[in-house]
Amino acid sequence: MANWLEGKVIENRRLNDYLTSLIIDVELNGYESGQFVRIGLNDGDTVLARPYSLVNTPEDSHLEVYFNIVEDGPLSPRLFDLRAGDDVLVSDNPSGFLTVSEIPQCKHLWMVATGTGIGPFLSILKSQAAWSKFEKIILCYSVSYAEELAYRDIIDLAADSHGEQFCYVPIVTREAYAGGLGKRVPTLMQDGSLEQYLGLTINADDSHVMMCGSANMITDVSAELASRGMKRHRRRDPGHFTTEKYH
Repeated sequence: MANWLEGKVIENRRLNDYLTSLIIDVELNGYESGQFVRIGLNDGDTVLARPYSLVNTPEDSHLEVYFNIVEDGPLSPRLFDLRAGDDVLVSDNPSGFLTVSEIPQCKHLWMVATGTGIGPFLSILKSQAAWSKFEKIILCYSVSYAEELAYRDIIDLAADSHGEQFCYVPIVTREAYAGGLGKRVPTLMQDGSLEQYLGLTINADDSHVMMCGSANMITDVSAELASRGMKRHRRRDPGHFTTEKYH
C-alpha cells in the first residue's frame, strides 16, 4: 500500500478551460520515465486520489502531471483549481509498464496517445534511454481539436535534436487541420493511412507499440495489432504492444 508524500504546487499551467498541468515540488525517488503516480487531496479522514502519468523525467527537479477536468468528478475539479503554494499528496510508489526498460529489443517504437495520454511519452522523449535503444521513434498524438495539441516545445525539441530518428504525427479528429491526419487512430491503421503517411509499417518483426489514452482507442488498436499477428507484451511472455489506461 502506498504512503503519501506531502507536495506543494509550484504552478498550475492552464492550456484552456478544461486542460491543465500541475507542477509539484515533492521528493519522489526510484521511478522511470513513462511511469505514473497517484495524486490526491485530503477529504476528511480519507484521501481522494487517482493515477496520473508523469510528464517529467527523474532528472527534473519537479513532478508534472497533465490532465483534464471532469466536471462532475470528485477530484479533478479540486485539482484543477489548485494554485501555487497549495498542498497536494503524491503516492510514494510509482508504477506502470510504459517504460523503455520493459520493451523487448526492436527497431521501431510507436507511441500512440489520445488526449492527456501523451504524458508518459513526453517523459520518454525527454529521457535518453529510448534514443539509444531504437532506430526510430514515432509519436502519434490524437486529439479532438487542434488547440489540444499540447507540449509542442518538448515535441519540437525532440524533432530538432534527433532528426530522422523521430517522426511526429498530429491527429485532429473533429475539425480540419492541415498539419496532420484527421481520422481516429484505429481507422488510420485499418485503412493503411498512417503507415502510408510515414512510409513505415507496423509489424511483429521490428515494431513495438505503446498506447495510452481512451479505452476505446486501446481496445480497437489492440484488436488491429492482434490481426497482424502481434500480441500484448508481458514480462513472462514478451510481445509487441504495451498499454496503459486509467478508466
